[in-house]
Amino acid sequence: MEIKYFNRISNQVEVEKVYGDGAVRWLYHSGIGKLFQRLLCTAPISGMYGVLQDSAASANKIPGFIQNYNINMDDYIPEDGRTMENPYSSFNQFFIRRFKEGRRPIEQTPTLMPAFSEARYFAYESMTDEAQIPVKGQYMSAKALLAHSEWEEVFDQGPLLLARLCPVDYHRFHYPDSGRVLDFYELHGAYHSVNPIALKERPEIFMINERAVTILQTENFGKLAYIEVGATMVGKIIQSTDLKSYNRGDEKGYFLFGGSTVIVLGEKGKWKPTEDLIKHTQEGMETWVPLGQKIAEKL
Repeated sequence: MEIKYFNRISNQVEVEKVYGDGAVRWLYHSGIGKLFQRLLCTAPISGMYGVLQDSAASANKIPGFIQNYNINMDDYIPEDGRTMENPYSSFNQFFIRRFKEGRRPIEQTPTLMPAFSEARYFAYESMTDEAQIPVKGQYMSAKALLAHSEWEEVFDQGPLLLARLCPVDYHRFHYPDSGRVLDFYELHGAYHSVNPIALKERPEIFMINERAVTILQTENFGKLAYIEVGATMVGKIIQSTDLKSYNRGDEKGYFLFGGSTVIVLGEKGKWKPTEDLIKHTQEGMETWVPLGQKIAEKL
């Protein structure tokens, strides 16, 4: 099963080069792999693997990773206190690398929402039980994702953006608009892969995986439920701000090693995703969008 996505920059369909492709297929397709899922997708195992990525020895993997996935390092700055000759002390420091100033301008038009992650997006104008891509809508409802009675009705059948970050991607996530934080809570769970291969076998992943939920009151898009989802071998979800007030484009946090997902839910009738994201989602295909480009518009 090839994973195809539409690249907004190249304006063409591309095939994803999956990190750990063989392991994911073994874990979710083979009988033996399925037996190991319960162990390998737990927080302790993923956390231990994440710790290994903090070791000095893990830095040896960086050059090969950059070459294999054709990462343009001209876009990034080194870890604090280091130079580009020896930029990162560990694989995790490389994994959470930052963009150089100006490399990813943030859309500033008030009525347009900028991409909060550099990722592969699915988009829905209204999340209902009839939605089928990437998984059935019942697994992506506000009730299933938020598991909090105070907020479930607020976001019921509203728009939804799902941003999947691959291990090769920039792994910091940002605020899509200025505003203030109304609530924050964590939902502890498993660390299943969020790869489409895994989702096809386990459609309930987004409602059982580890999640951090932040309820935002924004200036232009009403209330948003901003959900970070942990995945296989994600060491930790880090909130790098005080979760009080924020400006459009500010960094909110980052994921340590692993593939991961950010999901944003809105109030019904407040905004809708851009037409290209909706179109490709209806075709069953994600759209890769750079950080800061428009992904939705106010109604």
